[in-house]
Amino acid sequence: MLISGKVYLSTIYRLKKQGGRVRSVELARELGYTKPSVSRAVGNFEKEGYLTVEKGGILTLTDKGLKEAKELVKRQELIAKLLQMTCGIDEKQALQDAIYMEPGASKKTLAGIRDFIRQVEQLESEQA
Repeated sequence: MLISGKVYLSTIYRLKKQGGRVRSVELARELGYTKPSVSRAVGNFEKEGYLTVEKGGILTLTDKGLKEAKELVKRQELIAKLLQMTCGIDEKQALQDAIYMEPGASKKTLAGIRDFIRQVEQLESEQA
């Protein structure tokens, strides 16, 4: 899946978690993309089986889309946590950056980040 696809799926998932219904217009607003670009991408995701478009234009992730989105978000949140710990940025900025960093991160890099965070948290708990 292309980077832009990962951004779309994870954003749909997050918007749904924040409060329910997601339509192309909300997705376009959140991502800062044009409505025609989002509509084209949504059509492609529907063909690939990642989502369905319900009555009223509501976007619903399929089981396939939900599984992919959950994994993406998990990896993005891991990177965001590292950014917060090491760069001193707030959660919102860290997540925005992580969304675009995650697609380029290898499994080995993500495992290293996970191990680093665990070590830091363990040290912090021992010092408390």
